[in-house]
Amino acid sequence: MIVVHCSDTEDGKNYTEKDIDRWHRAQGWAYGCGYHYVVQIDGTVERGRPEDLKGAHVKDHNLHSIGVCYIGGKRDGVYADTRTEAQKQSMLALLKDLKRRFPNAIIVGHNTLNKNKACPCFDAYQEYKNI
Repeated sequence: MIVVHCSDTEDGKNYTEKDIDRWHRAQGWAYGCGYHYVVQIDGTVERGRPEDLKGAHVKDHNLHSIGVCYIGGKRDGVYADTRTEAQKQSMLALLKDLKRRFPNAIIVGHNTLNKNKACPCFDAYQEYKNI
């Protein structure tokens, strides 16, 4: 699977993979950033964990998935799809590349696998089902 996430951060606040790495290490995660890719608000795609290293982004599914996280997901403290056009374009290109390399993978949102999560604040399965 390819699992889409949001960083659960306020709209317009740009964080990086290094910030997420620091947050995850503070929680005691030995390998830091649990996502394989992080998409900044300007569309820059950063690498997190190497793809061959098990992620830490979705309970019970890390062993067989790649995690892609966009920065954002909240507006005025409320969950919302805050993706910029640059993020949408970069995420689409990244997901197409991942599907090319992993053609049997399905693309889902974190909220598809864990119903009590709002993340990624949109229906990733529906949006990307034709990739």
